[in-house]
Amino acid sequence: MGQYTNLFVPSFETDQDEEVERKTEMQTLNGGGGGVWRFKGNKAAKEAASVSMKGILSRLFENCSRDGKKTILPLGHCDPIVYPCFKTSVEAEEAVAESLRSGAANSYAPGVGILPARRAVANYLNSDLPHKLKSDDIFMTIGCCQGIETIIQVLSSPTSNILLSSLVYPLYHSYAIHDLVEIRKYELLPDQDWEIDLQSVEAIADHNTVAMVICNPHNPCGNVYTYHHLKKVAEMARKLGIMVISDEVFKETIYGKNPFVPMGIFASIVPVVTLGSISKGWLVPGWRIGWMAMNDPSNVFKTTGVVESIKHLLNISPDPSTILQFALPNILEKTKKDYFEKKNLTLSQNVDMMFDALKEIPCLVCPKKPESCTSLVTKLDLSLLEDITDDVDFCMKLAREENLVLLPGEVFGKNNWVRISIGVERSMLQDAFVRLKDFFTRHIKSQTT
Repeated sequence: MGQYTNLFVPSFETDQDEEVERKTEMQTLNGGGGGVWRFKGNKAAKEAASVSMKGILSRLFENCSRDGKKTILPLGHCDPIVYPCFKTSVEAEEAVAESLRSGAANSYAPGVGILPARRAVANYLNSDLPHKLKSDDIFMTIGCCQGIETIIQVLSSPTSNILLSSLVYPLYHSYAIHDLVEIRKYELLPDQDWEIDLQSVEAIADHNTVAMVICNPHNPCGNVYTYHHLKKVAEMARKLGIMVISDEVFKETIYGKNPFVPMGIFASIVPVVTLGSISKGWLVPGWRIGWMAMNDPSNVFKTTGVVESIKHLLNISPDPSTILQFALPNILEKTKKDYFEKKNLTLSQNVDMMFDALKEIPCLVCPKKPESCTSLVTKLDLSLLEDITDDVDFCMKLAREENLVLLPGEVFGKNNWVRISIGVERSMLQDAFVRLKDFFTRHIKSQTT
């Protein structure tokens, strides 16, 4: 791995020979019995995984060279915590250690979560909200991912559809496919700070539309929506009679000029399910602790059975770690502001460097410098390149030739865009820029006379 010994990338070692031997043995047993097995895998799982981030990253890493001449640079996935320049807060570590040593967190937890954790999340969110949340409005989840899975399952029916943005965190797409919920895509406006195109929202909605998903701060675009724009979103959702699902996992990762505005502020206009976690803000995605918050002063979620369905689903689902739930109040209450300021300053400096450097690579155009998150998205200009058919082809050839892994926009639902992680060491970004420039030089389209 060269100088980047701390990187997490898939191993090139496999158990392929053992797998082939096992398959041969099974085929022999089946043939000897002369019967046909009556079971098979679920196709829905395969279809859902076809749009997963992990799936495409595995394919990209398989394309990398194994000769060791160039270190693999994994700038396709965003996990800053694996690098020495990014750490979680001391207060978070101490809270988990205290929870573990107390002996009070070794039991099962209720499906909805333990009361101290739910109360702590409500207090944490209430600092920005006019309509105060109670502990009963909070449901603990295994990271934000279980919140996504749960709310989509709640909304699934043979006819329902949900509205997702044209660039969206892929798990929404995957869970919707798996639960047979129709997906309809609304557009974002890159030239207008990635605002939601509300005309496209209204155009694609119908009487079977049940919800629209927004991401604020937006992953992967990195914009932070204004109060004025979010109010318009709320008014449009109310007009359509649908809920808003607001993914706010990056609320503690903002380094631009726009302040964070929670969608729950507009709960008197439209009911809002807020999804959150400490994964991004505290840089602990492996701890798997998150929440769902019901911003609903009019009790629409209760009268329509949404709250009851959430409780039922959580009662038949795995629970987030009791140790982490006991630790959460101290994590949320005791982490100092300067922890977030230091982390966000590092990300801001990385964004500035990469945004400026990309100006020398004209095939990758970043329409707006990110103000949040740990990545930067660029539009791929294929007209400047030879032998590159689309964003996946670009990323596959880049991995093969330069051992540089970026994420194609296809994963997020938008072809011919590319996401670059900036939550890495500065030296890695500098190295990535050199490799990108070399790759562009080799593939630039010849000038015709």
